[in-house]
Amino acid sequence: MPNFKLIVEYEGTAYHGWQRQKDVPTVQETIEAALETMTGRSVKVIGSGRTDAGVHALNQVASFSVDTRLTADVFQQGLNSLLPPDIVVRACQGVDDSFHARYDAWSKVYDYHILNRPLPAAPYRQFAWHVRKCLDLDSMRAAMDCLKGEHDFSAFEASGSARSHPVRNVMDVNLTARDQEGYMVFTIEGDGFLRYMVRNIVGSLVDVGLGKISPKGFQGILVSRDRKQAGITAPAHGLFLRQVKYSARDASSK
Repeated sequence: MPNFKLIVEYEGTAYHGWQRQKDVPTVQETIEAALETMTGRSVKVIGSGRTDAGVHALNQVASFSVDTRLTADVFQQGLNSLLPPDIVVRACQGVDDSFHARYDAWSKVYDYHILNRPLPAAPYRQFAWHVRKCLDLDSMRAAMDCLKGEHDFSAFEASGSARSHPVRNVMDVNLTARDQEGYMVFTIEGDGFLRYMVRNIVGSLVDVGLGKISPKGFQGILVSRDRKQAGITAPAHGLFLRQVKYSARDASSK
């Protein structure tokens, strides 16, 4: 049965995340409904991983198998004609039967956008966390270096999470000031992420930037494995799934 790989971007504002849920709109469900319209069959779409309610994606990867004569180009064109404007299929290609969007993923890269200035920005209010007080980027960078490597990230995990273990490997972290308007982006790459992990890390790093937590104190939070010691959960609308990597060659690229 033909197997297809999708590259999907979406604005998560109107959705309760990627994964199908009962009685609420999700990205997965919306794509599956469009595929059923095209093929007349119930098609399960497998994503590289979940994104939470309100989180956006620039390059979410998904795969699906269906008994069809339709080509990848026809699927891309057809899906984009059926999907709402906040979901776009950037690419569709036929792949080997063994390809699995979730299990074959090597790493994921997330960006978190912050607008750091007294005034909010009307055009981008759904895509960045507005922090009014000036942040100390040097202190934030000094703190976040401890995140690299393999650690137990329980201190940055949402309560009640379903997972086999809390250990994840973070390959890279970065904090970049984009322009003079106060925009900055925190980037993190890892082999996997606990529920709300990135947003909880960002919430604590902002506390470092505000002088509420020292860089050494941030490291102590990580070591403590105690969520109660960490900062708030950063708002969902600042988070973007930027890239999913599937090989060592992908992992070596930026």
